[in-house]
Amino acid sequence: MASTIAEFFAGKRVLITGATGFLGKVLVEKLLRCCPNIDVLYLMVRPKRGQPPQQRVQEMMATQLFDRIREENPSSLERIIAVNSDMLEPGLGLSDEDREMLQQEVGVVFHVAATIKFDEKMKLSYKMNVKALQEMVKLCKDMKKLEAFVHTSTAYCNCDRQYIEEKIYPPPMDHRKLDDAIEWMDDEMLRLLTPKLIDRRPNTYTFTKAIAEHVLTEDSGDMPIAIVRPSIVGAAWKEPIPGWIDNFNGPSGIFIACGKGLLRSMRADPNAVADVVPVDIPVNVMIAAAWNIGVLKPKSIPVYNVTTGGHNPFRWGDMESVIPPFFKRVPLDNAFRRPNACVTNVPVVHEYWNIVCHKLPGYFYDFLLRLMGRKARMVRIYDKMRKAMSSLEYFTTNTWEWSSENTDSLCTLLSEDDNKVFYSDVRPLDWPSYLEAYCLGTKRFVLNEELSGLPQARAHLKKLRNIRYSFNAILFVVIWRFLIARSQIARNLWYFVTSLFVKFVRLTRLTSSTS
Repeated sequence: MASTIAEFFAGKRVLITGATGFLGKVLVEKLLRCCPNIDVLYLMVRPKRGQPPQQRVQEMMATQLFDRIREENPSSLERIIAVNSDMLEPGLGLSDEDREMLQQEVGVVFHVAATIKFDEKMKLSYKMNVKALQEMVKLCKDMKKLEAFVHTSTAYCNCDRQYIEEKIYPPPMDHRKLDDAIEWMDDEMLRLLTPKLIDRRPNTYTFTKAIAEHVLTEDSGDMPIAIVRPSIVGAAWKEPIPGWIDNFNGPSGIFIACGKGLLRSMRADPNAVADVVPVDIPVNVMIAAAWNIGVLKPKSIPVYNVTTGGHNPFRWGDMESVIPPFFKRVPLDNAFRRPNACVTNVPVVHEYWNIVCHKLPGYFYDFLLRLMGRKARMVRIYDKMRKAMSSLEYFTTNTWEWSSENTDSLCTLLSEDDNKVFYSDVRPLDWPSYLEAYCLGTKRFVLNEELSGLPQARAHLKKLRNIRYSFNAILFVVIWRFLIARSQIARNLWYFVTSLFVKFVRLTRLTSSTS
């Protein structure tokens, strides 16, 4: 039976923003591989570091992510066309010719572009996540063949609520007032005002994403729209490559820091749900959502919460039994210390481990580096890591519940073949296996470490273990000698233990000579 989704995309010209980002890359690969008769993929890409858009796209297509396409259908890569644009510029930085061409030819739009930095300044976050969306709506309203516009939001845009339904909530504030404020306020004024603006939300990312959803419904008119809200997007589960990941964001940075032996304590509620969703799941939902609004044409805007906690929960505390043991078996190159981690939600305990396992080793290592005439760096690395981990604490110490009726019903609308190709059911996901593939993916695809180097990495880890045992033994002797010098009780205990040891040795010799 032919794929009805593939049939829907056959002959269509598709526009994608954010195609060079993690989610966008997987979306491009999936469309090319599973919708082989798609006509053209227009990728809106800005120049970066002197590289024109076409060169950036060519470098993206040369990565391992597209190996399968190069083997099975290399000619499909010719269907990708880079369009010079900039989401932060008026009119998206499009030339008149490109704008006219897109409005005449494009039938499906995936808007994935966003700034996902939690500590982003309000002005940039608002321009990228709200104003750019408004510009996209203006562009798409004049598209003659538009059948579907899929907007990628986040499951955390309404994180000020404990239970989040698949509906669009009122915005945290009137975007017109924020428009006016951003026009005349400088960055420092906005920085001081930001905590008051975001109120119960943890950062500008979730705040602006909530406003963006409301703006989309307000400005879009009768456009065919769907909103997809993934939670924490992690490495691939099945496709295109199990464990594929290309960034340090979210769990990836945590896993790498743990594997390198840098992260020894993490502030998290061990019983809180770690709502990580493999990247191939939201990509499949996005594609199916475009088919749904293009073919079945629902009367209202469908919203899809793409999460894992409701059907297959995994908790932050469970990672202790998976991540460090895996990195001890498959270590990262040049680890700083042996992998180990404590997940705790007790501030005093976390601060204790932070001092003992982060700050003190950092200062000690920097002291050794200075003795060798090298530049100190470990304290600076630990400060950056602490700042990054602090931005995640809101999400690692709380649990949310999301409804998923729309996402679940989307599966029932698909044919049996489409459900196999564009799968979105997370219940069969085995978390320990997935997380091990994820950790291996950080080694292979983020750090670009070859598996052929595992023997050397294991030998290095063994060396670190021996150094640790030796250091602990020396530290014990020094502390004990200090106590002996200052405490009569310690001296008496030391003499008692040594006399017992001497008697044991004599008894052993006597027994052996008698026999």
